[in-house]
Amino acid sequence: MAERQKLAAGNWKMNGTSAELAEVAALAETHANAGCEILLCPPATLVERLAQKADGTAIAVGGQDCHWEESGAHTGDVSAGMLKDAGASFVILGHSERRADHGETDEVVRNKTKAAWAAGLTAIVCVGETLSEREASNTIDIIKGQLAGSLPTQATGLNLVVAYEPVWAIGTGKVPTTDQISEVHGVIRAQLEKRFGPGVGRSVRLLYGGSVKPGNAAEIFAVENVDGALVGGASLKAADFGGIIEALASS
Repeated sequence: MAERQKLAAGNWKMNGTSAELAEVAALAETHANAGCEILLCPPATLVERLAQKADGTAIAVGGQDCHWEESGAHTGDVSAGMLKDAGASFVILGHSERRADHGETDEVVRNKTKAAWAAGLTAIVCVGETLSEREASNTIDIIKGQLAGSLPTQATGLNLVVAYEPVWAIGTGKVPTTDQISEVHGVIRAQLEKRFGPGVGRSVRLLYGGSVKPGNAAEIFAVENVDGALVGGASLKAADFGGIIEALASS
């Protein structure tokens, strides 16, 4: 099996206007040969413009969500095909903020993943436990359940990335211990191999997300089965995200 390519993915969430596109140019200039794959997922309003700005650079572009239907009466939603048409090659699905704020279930995430694949997008499917679930020692059961319910059967190492984001670590500054990250990523890898076979299971990239910063990135990337990061706030500034990219490339 070919070595999994490391991936530094930035999720801008509901942040960014045209002014922030200058950060893309700065990132592209300083990381033309990064040694890992770089992905930025801006709000839908910036996908096409960011894709144009990133054209010819080492930066790929993704969306933050998509609808499970190709088109129709779904006011305010964006289809996977629309993201693809705007220049995206990835889409984040099942993020805990979508699950919490919009009541997205595993079934919804699974249907969105199918739509992403049909449009030719790589899906970054997010899983993770809340603080109460962690404290109740339910983390592994939660992760296994989310994987079983959120992933369609047609997964491959090319169309799927899985991101482990403990909900209690997102934007809080709290980070799991490396042993906790290692345990969960090991479980995810084992579940993927069990369901999809060793070839596919070992080829899917696993990202860690939750308060990743330049100062803690190297320690996180040293953990087995961590193939990169899904970064929130630190991806908004080229200098901060660049430090994470450098830590990943040298890991």
